[in-house]
Amino acid sequence: MKAIVLAGLEKLDLIDVPKPAIQHDTDVLIRMEAIGVCGSDIHYFLTGRIGNQVVEYPFRIGHEGAGVVESVGSKVSTLKPGERVAIDPAVSCGQCDQCRSGRPHTCRNLQFLGHPNQLPGCLAEYIVMPEKSVYPVPDEMTPEHAAFIEPLSIGAYAAKLMESVRAEKVAVLGVGPIGMSVLSSVLAGGVDTIYATDKIKDRLEVATQAGAGWTGNPDTSDVVEEIRAGEPLLLDAVFECCGEQDALDQALQLLKPGGELLIVGIPDTERVSFDISELRHREITVKNVRRQNQSVQTAINLVAAGKVNPDLFVTHRFPLEKAQEAFELVAGYQDGVVKAMIMVE
Repeated sequence: MKAIVLAGLEKLDLIDVPKPAIQHDTDVLIRMEAIGVCGSDIHYFLTGRIGNQVVEYPFRIGHEGAGVVESVGSKVSTLKPGERVAIDPAVSCGQCDQCRSGRPHTCRNLQFLGHPNQLPGCLAEYIVMPEKSVYPVPDEMTPEHAAFIEPLSIGAYAAKLMESVRAEKVAVLGVGPIGMSVLSSVLAGGVDTIYATDKIKDRLEVATQAGAGWTGNPDTSDVVEEIRAGEPLLLDAVFECCGEQDALDQALQLLKPGGELLIVGIPDTERVSFDISELRHREITVKNVRRQNQSVQTAINLVAAGKVNPDLFVTHRFPLEKAQEAFELVAGYQDGVVKAMIMVE
């Protein structure tokens, strides 16, 4: 079968690899239809690493996927051949202290699609996943919508983590695919007022279409001053979704006493900093959002109910053999890209 591998910095190759086979009675063989290009994929593409996760070439990449069930193991009971499915890229052990306490996303033995020394990525014609990581979607859901479930599930989990502050006024700093997923999930949860910032004009326009009440570009205006002018009591929660130190600084300036900063973005650097006086005097809570923690079905339900429309966010499509072009487009923030999808024929 055909698969995409990262062959070096900024270099993808289309190669032939053996088609995977069912090895365990709970395995599911999936024929891939759509794979999203994620920001973490771009980290590997540009730098060959995320923190201490370092690529060894050649490296199979990709983790946002959807496809059709080709065959199933003898003990699979929830899926059948021909069903379209969304894929949770995380495979937890189910046995460690984290799994037993309801935190499979921080499993001590977690395996994740397209991450070094874990599982091969899903940028391929076929993959095998355990039944527990495969979710059936409604027949009418398109492959693109099903592939968007993965980033949307991160937004759904982030919105769930915010519930402790009963937020009414929220900001999302950085409205790429993850930021859009957060924005959409928060709106679906009933938050009335959302402020959105980004350095790309096209993304701000999409955020407005998705329901943001105000948008601003930190490169062209003082977004903190403008938001504070409209919200003198400041905001209940801020989601930092771009992994930038400047955005973290802005977030602290926007939060009211007792507010929450939720860090969703992945910084390029190994360390970030906070103004401890700002954190301490206003008793700001800082939460890190780690992937999707049992929120895939929530995301499926949001799309199926029409509460989130992935068509707003999927802006570009490429065939498998043009994955290099897709990654270059996303890495360069070209042509107003929000989410690029790679389609498998």
